[in-house]
Amino acid sequence: MTQNTSLSYRDAGVDIDAGDALVERIKPLAKKTLRDGVLGGIGGFGALFEVPKRYKEPVLVSGTDGVGTKLKLAFDLNRHDTVGQDLVAMSVNDILVLGAESLFFLDYFACGKLDVDTAAAVVGGIAKGCELAGCALIGGETAEMPGMYPAGEYDLAGFAVGVVEKSKAIDGKLIAPGDVVLGLASSGAHSNGYSLVRKIIERSKPDMNAPFDGDRSLADVVMAPTRIYVKQVLATMEKVAIKGMAHITGGGLLENVPRVLPENTVAELEKAAWPRPKLFDWMQAEGNVAESEMHRTFNCGIGLVIVVAAADADAAMAELKAQGEAVYRIGKIRARQGDEAQTVVV
Repeated sequence: MTQNTSLSYRDAGVDIDAGDALVERIKPLAKKTLRDGVLGGIGGFGALFEVPKRYKEPVLVSGTDGVGTKLKLAFDLNRHDTVGQDLVAMSVNDILVLGAESLFFLDYFACGKLDVDTAAAVVGGIAKGCELAGCALIGGETAEMPGMYPAGEYDLAGFAVGVVEKSKAIDGKLIAPGDVVLGLASSGAHSNGYSLVRKIIERSKPDMNAPFDGDRSLADVVMAPTRIYVKQVLATMEKVAIKGMAHITGGGLLENVPRVLPENTVAELEKAAWPRPKLFDWMQAEGNVAESEMHRTFNCGIGLVIVVAAADADAAMAELKAQGEAVYRIGKIRARQGDEAQTVVV
């Protein structure tokens, strides 16, 4: 190719036609997530959203996250249809713990060379997650950047914006000794601790497609999408007072529960109070992982922790079960002794 040869963006590695094709594939997926408040569609320079008028003192709540190294397993296993739900879950569950209703979500998908089928599978998962959370997928960015990523790989990030009535925001300040700790079951490892998950898989070299848990393979189990708790918990909040919540993400039970506790309290959790999924037992055995490390790395079967007054515990459990959640009474709040850790698993 001589210096006088006419070059195009495609010659440089960016295929505008592929990007346009992806947008057309995304539009019907995004349309399924539309809700009250959306004032525009996919494709504009910005997205417009009107805060619902039923809020008297609306406070906006935002959260942003990625999927972490779970993406590496998605590449290795060629499974791209669930990580989008993981992406949405990480943000909408985070803002839920403040009592917020999710309003809308935007994603960022970056790759070296755009594969429309792969990208559409990812966005399909994002749209499903938005439907489960009741929030609208109103925009995003697809970036094709030659030389930035290895062939077949991509990066994924996103953020959600929600709203809560100022007087109903949940901050944990009312949590006191005697309160009850409830745990909502996770769907697996969700999207946290996957650097260790991958290390254990690398060491044990299992057959990823062999039966592992019932009719599910290990590949099925490790790629199971993060559970989204938004609609179920918001419905429960209409009937029962919730004092505090913690989304169990990176840092596991030991690091996340204290984020919502007053300094003078401890959450004492009983590990026998809930069933631990087979995945965590397998990883602990194969990786020779200490019990304390398990609880500070993984959710160990509990994806969301809810604190309620003892008098409200039965009603909260009944409502959460009615909403389709597997919920367990996993512990209690007690007074803190000195500078002891604020979450203990006994």
